[in-house]
Amino acid sequence: MEINRRSVIRSVTGAATLATFGIAEGTAATAFAATSSSGGSTSRSASASAAYSLEFDPTAWSYDATNDVYYQVGKVYVANPAATDYENLSIYVPGAYLSATANGDGTTYTAKADPKGTVGRYSGRTAPIVIPVNTPGYAHQAPATTYSYTSVSEYLEAGLIYVWPGLRGRDSSTSTRSDAAPWGVTDLKAAVRFLRYNRSVLPGSTDDIVLFGMSGGGAQDTVAGTSGDSPLYFPYLRTIGAAMEDADGRPLSDAVAGVMAWCPITNLHEANLSYEWNMGQFASTGTRASTTWTSAYSADLAKAWPKYLNRLALRDEQGKRLELTPSSSGTYLAGSYYDHLIGVITTSLNNFLADNTFPYTITTMGGPPGSGSTGTSTTYETVDDYIAYLNSASTWVTYDATTNTATVSGLEGFVNSQKTANKPVGAFDGYSRGQGENSVFAMGLNLPSHFAPLTRDVIKANQTTYATYSDWNADYGFAAYDSDFAKKDSVGKDMTWRGEAYNPLYFLSPAFDGYRQSQVARHWRIRTGIMQGDTANTTEINLALALRNYGIRDVDFATVWAEAHTMAERTGDPTANFITWVKSVIKN
Repeated sequence: MEINRRSVIRSVTGAATLATFGIAEGTAATAFAATSSSGGSTSRSASASAAYSLEFDPTAWSYDATNDVYYQVGKVYVANPAATDYENLSIYVPGAYLSATANGDGTTYTAKADPKGTVGRYSGRTAPIVIPVNTPGYAHQAPATTYSYTSVSEYLEAGLIYVWPGLRGRDSSTSTRSDAAPWGVTDLKAAVRFLRYNRSVLPGSTDDIVLFGMSGGGAQDTVAGTSGDSPLYFPYLRTIGAAMEDADGRPLSDAVAGVMAWCPITNLHEANLSYEWNMGQFASTGTRASTTWTSAYSADLAKAWPKYLNRLALRDEQGKRLELTPSSSGTYLAGSYYDHLIGVITTSLNNFLADNTFPYTITTMGGPPGSGSTGTSTTYETVDDYIAYLNSASTWVTYDATTNTATVSGLEGFVNSQKTANKPVGAFDGYSRGQGENSVFAMGLNLPSHFAPLTRDVIKANQTTYATYSDWNADYGFAAYDSDFAKKDSVGKDMTWRGEAYNPLYFLSPAFDGYRQSQVARHWRIRTGIMQGDTANTTEINLALALRNYGIRDVDFATVWAEAHTMAERTGDPTANFITWVKSVIKN
């Protein structure tokens, strides 16, 4: 059936949803540790009259002779920054890519790109540029303030150029400035545009820029990777004086070539719904206890998600339409989409069995740094021991020792064993605006906002029932959502505009008006830990499906068994695997 592009983002009441973006709670594991500024809630802002040059200074290079690295730290990348202590970048270049002359001051060099200098397979003309997006919880990314070779050594030794931009985030707002979405991705796009504006004096290929990040960082690099050159960002880019044209007046692009996303927490416009369908429907404690209004809310959210999912018209690699259908027990635990999900879970388990030998020790993550929780480790002597553990509460896995393969029979057993809900009902857009994600679209410091109209529509349709529970509060009603949705940010845009800008499916799915209105990255590598309770399995699965349905041929997707919310990899080191992937897709 043909779908109107807006039909997916309309509820039964006809109100358009606002596609929004989410975060992961807690502190994300990161491979981007380096000497940096501490950031904070107070930033030094440029005055309205201040202006910075977009020209990169080729006479200001510093040089690490021990490691043969040229670098510059702290270059402001926009002409009218809102916060100069965030909106600056550093660049680190293998020495072979530059031809330099000492300036005579004992510290700086004048250098020009040497297209013939090589490191491995790359040259000063072809080297890819990699950009970290280390923004856990959609926090800011502090720029570097001093040089540290250890922070970038693996990338430079592989022949890559490393660019580290500072980015504003939900935690860098001040009493006079909100840095909430879409400013984080706006700053990222501005940094990309700055590199292209200066391509004539910088080494490397600005056609081959690759972003990488985990959790909120993986989410923001996913947004940037799907929204290349989207007009939704132009008002924001112009406000900060981003490079929109080159010196000859030709439009510049902020599209990127590739994205590496570990556990990206995306698609927040529907995440309250998918969380309850995937996990919440199998829970009965806490906010899902039968005596609470949120237990009814959980059930209604779970029922609403299949209706939304079916309108997306996702297809598998064989072109088969993926849908959910009613089931004899549970909420829509049947249909081609359900079978696809079970197939992803089964593949993940079988990859785990193929990749590892027993005895095998599984270590669970503890709490965030400083919490005192270090996690737990359990050793399983044989595969049979491990399968018995998986089936300890109910039998949902069968194992064939002859072929060393397992079969997963259903979602409920898997969730109860491996992926229990660790967030309350209203897991992302909290009914009291108390979830971390409510701050992603805040209108100012300490002003978290509702952002998800699909959630609002569920509350509006069922508010009379919820009000019969003793723990209901009128402040949780749909009017609070409508009030937040009507507010406008400093650029004059409401939540609809901001939410669409931060929703990757808005650009990838024909169900939305943004379909084919942007430049989507051509290379993708997505990894997610199957055990994470931070988001539904469907989040990354739908992202991978939508990319393939869009026509992106290079989508390397894997759900990693026995891993949670981390830089999950089937085998090997995340940084080394990322570098190997970049070299495999950008060969030059």
